[in-house]
Formats: sequence, C-alpha cells, structure tokens
Amino acid sequence: MPVTNRNIDTVVSRIREQMRDLPDPSVTLVGKRWKSPFLVLISCIMSLRTKDETTLPASERLFALAETPQKMITLTPRQIEKAIFPVGFYKTKARTILGICRDIIEKFDGKVPDDIDILMQMKGVGRKTANLVLTEGFGIPAMCVDTHVHRISNRFGYIATKTPEESEMALRKKLPKKHWIDYNALLVTWGQNVCKPISPLCSTCSVNKLCARTGVTVSR
Repeated sequence: MPVTNRNIDTVVSRIREQMRDLPDPSVTLVGKRWKSPFLVLISCIMSLRTKDETTLPASERLFALAETPQKMITLTPRQIEKAIFPVGFYKTKARTILGICRDIIEKFDGKVPDDIDILMQMKGVGRKTANLVLTEGFGIPAMCVDTHVHRISNRFGYIATKTPEESEMALRKKLPKKHWIDYNALLVTWGQNVCKPISPLCSTCSVNKLCARTGVTVSR
C-alpha cells in the first residue's frame, strides 16, 4: 500500500523513532551546533558530491579559521582549499565560498538572505542548497529535495515524479507543512542506513507495511 496523507504522520514518526540514535546529516549538525545561516550555507556548498563523514570535519577546520563572511573573505583560496580538502571539487568550492562571501558583504549588507529566490542569485547556490539554508539555518519551512528524498518519497508511493525538481513541487503541494523542516534530514539518514538505493533493508524497516516499495526488486 502506498503512503498517503492519511498515514504520513505515522510514517514520519516511525522513521524519527528508528533514526533517533543515528547522527544527523552534516549540514543539520552544523545548524544545530553553530546556529548560523552563513555557516549552514558554507557547509551546504562543501557537502555537494561529498559524504557526510568528510563534510563535517572539513566544516570544523574551516570554521576554526573564520565564522563570518567578513573574516572568511580575508582568507586566500589556498587557505580554504587546505582547510576543506578532501571534499569533492575543493578548489572550485574554495572560489565559490569566497564569491558567496563577497556577495553577502557587497549585496546583502553582510547577512545571509532568508528568501529562496535571493539566495539563488549567488553563484553556486541552487534550489536544494537554498531550501536547506532556510530549514537548517533559519528554521523556516522549506522543501529541500536531494536524491534520498526524491527516491524514498517515490518508493513510498507518496508521489510519482521523475526528477528531484518535480519532487520538490509535488511535496510542496502534498506534504503537510509541519514536516517540511525535518523531512530532508530524516530521509537522508533513512536513505543512508535503511532505505538504501540498492537492496534496501525492508526486513528491518519500521514502515515496510505502509510502503508501496515502488521500483524495489531486491531487498534485504
């Protein structure tokens, strides 16, 4: 049976309970620890195509050098590269980080904007990153959709979409807003540990009887 709005509260509650002893995604941890939209934004940039176990230590090293755009803009590209290595595309990301700092200082009065369309005016900031900054940096309900959220929401049978972009719009229309802030972090952790892309752990899944298992051919 597919997940619907009649049982989505139960699904989210069960996932949260099963994930309670597992670490949050790196960007969520940054938001909880530093409570800074700017540092959430920078950690988002570093997290792209990079595993959480690499992103969080890289964030810690960089933030030990600078925690504001005003301080970070004084660093050289090489200093940032050295701090964030081995995140994926670390040289490109160092330049992107400095560009974002310049934009924040010169265009936004030194503060990270809390509007998705304005956030996306900065080079390197796409919809996923902008949405994540809103949820984890500002606590504003937004719909951040990465590959885990896209895959699992479709696997549930809750939506039927072909791309993460389509999934974002479908979830904005369907998912109760009270779940928007937590949905990404929950499904990322869920997707990394239980509802894996290939051969998900359906035998230990707390919502297996509520899931349509769309596209699942092999499971454990």
